[in-house]
Parts: sequence; C-alpha cells; structure tokens
Amino acid sequence: MKLQLLRNATLKLDYAGTTILIDPDFGSKHSRPSFTGRSPNPMVELPVSTDEILAGVELVIVSHLHADHFDKIAQELVPKHLPLVCQPGDEEKIRSFGFTDVTPLTERLTYEGIRLIRRDGNHGSGPVLEKMGNVIGLTIEADGEPSIYWAGDTILYPPVRETIATSAPDIIITHSCGAEWDDLLIVMDAEQTIEICRIAPEDTRIIATHMEALDHATVSRDDLQDYANAHDIAKHKLLIPSDGEVLHLSAPNA
Repeated sequence: MKLQLLRNATLKLDYAGTTILIDPDFGSKHSRPSFTGRSPNPMVELPVSTDEILAGVELVIVSHLHADHFDKIAQELVPKHLPLVCQPGDEEKIRSFGFTDVTPLTERLTYEGIRLIRRDGNHGSGPVLEKMGNVIGLTIEADGEPSIYWAGDTILYPPVRETIATSAPDIIITHSCGAEWDDLLIVMDAEQTIEICRIAPEDTRIIATHMEALDHATVSRDDLQDYANAHDIAKHKLLIPSDGEVLHLSAPNA
C-alpha cells in the first residue's frame, strides 16, 4: 500500500487497488481565521496541487465536518459523483453540497473488497466534547494488505485502547498535534501518542499526522520525535511524515 500525507488530516491512500482520499482540506495558507491569535489557518500550503491530489481518487472518506477535515474548497472541487463515506448524521449536509453517492458508516461496509469498520472517537473530554461534536475513526482492511486503524480526531481513551487490543492493526494513524480548545486537549499529544506506541502490538507501526498545520496545536514534529527518543521508542515504530511524504507499507508477513 502507498500512503501520502498531504497536510493535517488529509491523506491519499492507494490500497487494494483503490485510491482513497481521506478528510480533504484544500484551503490555501492563511485562508481561514486563527483559533488562538497565533496565526491564520492553515499555517502552511498544500505540498501539491489539488488536481494532483484528486487524480485517480475513487473513494472519499469524511470523518466529520470541521473545516480542517472537509473545507469549502474541497466541497467544491471533489467530484460530486464519487462515492463518499461519512459518519452518521452528516450525510444530508454533504448531499446538500451536491454529492450524489453518500453512505453513512453506521457499523461496517465493504467497497471493492475493502472493509471499513466504524470506530468510536472522543474529540476531547468534559465540557469541550459538546462543542467539538461527534467524530469517527475507522479500521480499513483488505485481503493481502496491512490492516489500518485510522483513529481520527480523538484523544486516547478506553475505546481507542479496546480497538487496538481487539483488532491488533498493522498500522495505526494518529492525530498527534496536541490541539487544545478551552485549554482542554482535543486530539492526542506527545504523551498519548507514545502510549499508543507502548500498547500497540510489537510489529505495529504508528504514523503520527495532523501536525504543524493549525495554530491551536501544541506539539510539533520535532517535539514528538524528541519525546519519543526520550522514551526509547524505536524509529521504525513511530513514523512522523512530512507534508507530501509518501510511505510504502506492507503487512508484517508479506
């Protein structure tokens, strides 16, 4: 499989013969307001053009409707006929953007031999949860391919631990920028990401994303790498790709 981190949560995945686009955010640098007063968002440009991102895409996944996961530009540019998978409750809003093939991921579904399984996520804790709204993660599986647990916009909490324990994924993709809202953590930070490394199976690789793009983040790539080094996490265990970087990955026994 081939995985390209584009920016923040936006991923392009070539998997089991299908090209999947996850959480497209196409806005240009500084095109949206700041969260904290530190910088307008996004803080960086996309590493490639939107035409290049969309080339070959056959399936779109949108985990929730925050602008950094499905912004107005992506809503306009993503071809409306493409099958789009979303969390339950978002389907009518997405259809209102003109998309004609929208399927909520209630539990699980199969697309061209690829199995998608909904996973729970908490976009924060306590009073901030209602402000952030519902989100989902998902497991992606196919015969002959490494299994992926894409945790999405979630902190580390018991259902995430349970998903890792019960599904033993080959790859875990985390959102690890330590973003905060009302002084509360709303995605994983360095400490929680390293805890994921510790509780994951020995052969599982963790890919940390959603970094250095938004001004309410508190953890940079260097911060995370330094924390991993200080806690003796092997470099092959935790991958921290740059924007635009392509990773080629296979199942452990492939």
